[in-house]
Amino acid sequence: MSGALDSQVIAFTLVAAVLTITPGADTLLVVKNALRNGRGAGWATTLGILGGTLIHALLSAIGLSVILMRSATAFQVVKSLGALYLIWIGIQAIRSSRTRVTTEEGPSSASFRSSFTEGLVTNVLNPKVAVFYLAFLPQFIGAADPVLAKSILLACIHNAMGLIWLGGLSVAVSRGRRWIQRPAVGAWISRASGAILVGLGVRLAIDRS
Repeated sequence: MSGALDSQVIAFTLVAAVLTITPGADTLLVVKNALRNGRGAGWATTLGILGGTLIHALLSAIGLSVILMRSATAFQVVKSLGALYLIWIGIQAIRSSRTRVTTEEGPSSASFRSSFTEGLVTNVLNPKVAVFYLAFLPQFIGAADPVLAKSILLACIHNAMGLIWLGGLSVAVSRGRRWIQRPAVGAWISRASGAILVGLGVRLAIDRS
């Protein structure tokens, strides 16, 4: 049984690693906030994202996600809220391209809270993350395994990889801020990331899957 358990964990780790480094809304949020407010804001966004991941894992483990998946109305409500939130963040990023990037090394407590909240809410309101944990995790949980404990273990592995990847991204972006802080470069990046976030929100809104 322990060998089977080890192989399940290894298989999950390999697949989750690929998914973690695949660019998406999480990556763009970290880049956007690290660009605007520095490394601390990028880490705050990362922690918010990881918190959302744990929430989805817990909901999946105790079965609440099943209710969401079986209710078309509930699914569409969450999906619409998530899409609108992404679009709103994207629009804010585009609007902020008109202002200069802050030169402070550390974010204020307000920007830290804002970045954390953005990461958390975006992840919690993303129904695709709920689907991922509802449909994907059970494939790596054996019939004799404790479901809650195993789900938390796999979620922690997923989060550990996310912490390394997104945290590293925060450091890389913050180190390149001198170049990025040039008005033309910073404005272009803000507009591009904002447009992509809006596009992701629209795609989520019209996606029928």
